[in-house]
Amino acid sequence: MKDYKLLGSPESRIEGYLKVTGKAKYSAEFPIPNALYGFPVRSTISKGSIATIDTEKAEASEGVVKIITYKNALDLGEDKKNDSGKISEGTRKVLQDNVIKSYGQYIGIVVAETFEQARAASRMIEVTYNEEKPVISFEENRNKAYKPDPGRPSGIDTSRGSLEQGINEATTMVDEVYNTPIEVHNPMEPHATIAVFEGEKLTIYDTSQMLYRTIDAVAEVFSMPKEDIKVIATFIGGGFGSKLRAWEHVMLTILAAKMLDKPVKTAITRQMMQTNAGMRQHNRQHIRLGANDSARLTALAHEVVSHTAVDELYVEKSGYYSRSMYAVPNTLVTHRVYDTNIQVPSSMRAPGEAPGSFALESAMDEMAHKLNMDPIEFRIKNEPEKDPHTDKPWSSRSLIECMKVGAEKFGWERRKQEPRSNPDGNWLIGYGMAGASRGAPYQQASSRLILNKKGDEVTATVEMAATDIGTGSYTIIAQTAANTLGIPVDQVEVHIGDSSLPKTPGSGGSWGAGTFSSAADAVCEKVIKDLKEKAGIATDQEISIGDLLDAAKLDTYKAVATAMADDDASNYSHYSFGAHFVEVWVDEKLGIVKIPHVLSTAAVGTVLNQKTARSQVLGGIIFGLGQAMTEETLLDERYGSYVTRTLADYHVPVNLDIGKIDLHFIPEKDEHINRMGVKGIGELGISSVAAAITNAIFNATGKRARNLPVTPAKMIAIDESVAV
Repeated sequence: MKDYKLLGSPESRIEGYLKVTGKAKYSAEFPIPNALYGFPVRSTISKGSIATIDTEKAEASEGVVKIITYKNALDLGEDKKNDSGKISEGTRKVLQDNVIKSYGQYIGIVVAETFEQARAASRMIEVTYNEEKPVISFEENRNKAYKPDPGRPSGIDTSRGSLEQGINEATTMVDEVYNTPIEVHNPMEPHATIAVFEGEKLTIYDTSQMLYRTIDAVAEVFSMPKEDIKVIATFIGGGFGSKLRAWEHVMLTILAAKMLDKPVKTAITRQMMQTNAGMRQHNRQHIRLGANDSARLTALAHEVVSHTAVDELYVEKSGYYSRSMYAVPNTLVTHRVYDTNIQVPSSMRAPGEAPGSFALESAMDEMAHKLNMDPIEFRIKNEPEKDPHTDKPWSSRSLIECMKVGAEKFGWERRKQEPRSNPDGNWLIGYGMAGASRGAPYQQASSRLILNKKGDEVTATVEMAATDIGTGSYTIIAQTAANTLGIPVDQVEVHIGDSSLPKTPGSGGSWGAGTFSSAADAVCEKVIKDLKEKAGIATDQEISIGDLLDAAKLDTYKAVATAMADDDASNYSHYSFGAHFVEVWVDEKLGIVKIPHVLSTAAVGTVLNQKTARSQVLGGIIFGLGQAMTEETLLDERYGSYVTRTLADYHVPVNLDIGKIDLHFIPEKDEHINRMGVKGIGELGISSVAAAITNAIFNATGKRARNLPVTPAKMIAIDESVAV
């Protein structure tokens, strides 16, 4: 791995000016001539069928061009089914029948000359239903949970050693259940799509984190060649996983554009974001943790029950967090789901790790307390030398350093082992911590570089089908290219968000930074190598890129390169690691929990940009604060309708909820993960934050909060050492 000098500097976002001046175009903002406006119509029941649908008044409304329902929609054929016997992700063929499977399901789309006309007409449509009793309640139905993907050799269940033996060897046990509720992504920018047909060619302007996944889904639904589909997503106002796939509003928009042979734009409402754009499902996690007299873990069972949709399978593998975090010789991890008349869940920031870390890191704290050990000391005692699940060596693992440095900078010595030992008037003060990890995958990506020399100045344009969901992709790509080429960042232009550019996997899974920067570095190195060959210059000779172009007698040069995974990458286990430390003040009488201070450490390999990296971790921490304290989607279990319908009902943290947040990056070199040594960071920030908070609450009050979010009502209701 090379010694990068420019990388890590806190460069401001190169696209920042466009954003603050309103010149950055998001999906709904492209000025497409003669575009019509679509507004989806939603079901008001959760299960049954449409008996009648009367669109006459709506069709007569001013500006309405067409109303499409199952009665007049194009026949798209049968849904593609996967091995589970359910619809493949993102390929549901819309408006093909009158069957209702979840509340808010799209049952039509109004197309009009303006957004306001389409929305007004949608309210004039009269629908009657043959209603059936929906499956909604978690407690009433979790006993119906089944094992998903039973045909896979490894299945979704994994084990190591003998759990029974490990439990028998344990002298101390923790046996508890932890619940995390339904949560909704709620990115700042709601989903929006514009569909434009030019003959058989289709251009989609869409809030898509992964351009090629959208292409794949659209090609399947409309039986189109993939090469006839282009996706544009130059700027995305947050995604958190909700924009990883093409949701049904995308298909409705394309359907309308195809039927009318005119461009159609659909921007869904904040209410539709609750019912039609995915969610993190309720997870019930049963943890059994055993330790011997030497404080060594002997057994760990992490058994998860959650729910999925009746017609599409999604399983958040929350238990996988427990497979590799600590050294345990005997483990069992299982996942079970049951079908509901609720929309299909989907990946949400740190899928698996966010809920899974809450359960395991809470249980680790409970065990440390039972053993009368410091929680950090207990974790260090059970540090694995290599990945316990894969038996592979770590590409790098700095968890112990994260905990030690964090403890020193946080002032961990203030924490008293005995709960309720630090009162201050009406307040009880407590301190908690948790270890954190997130898988750090790498994906192959390609990039194009165009060099131009005019006078003494060399400019570079880097192009790839990457996306920027607010994470800073534009800037880190520019920094990487500038660093490798030896030119200033302001002489690098970056073009992304267009599927016609060289292919990348898009943004998601914490692979974006490492993947995009590696692709940029690879193409810059290729250009330097090509030019040296053309000029007859030795590969190890240092020469500026301007002089190199002159030596090759060129003033412009273009090349494409692909950054593959390192040859030995598969021989190692790749994770980012960190630790969170939290101070809480609890008023028991009022149930109020204040969080004046959070300190986090993160070991993520090469930090490409201190400013954007810090922003990502801070955002993740705040996400974790919301998970712990405020965020919860509530359903009326009788009907499946949503009680939390907007940001007025679904509470995300605001400025007054956030105290001081400190972040320290732990220096770390990873020689195996990718050519840049970069690990994912955006999802590490949320992992284990909720556990650190509830562990601090226990230290303050002696009360265990095992069901999120920890609202004032729940806090008041918890008896000491008993969770509700």
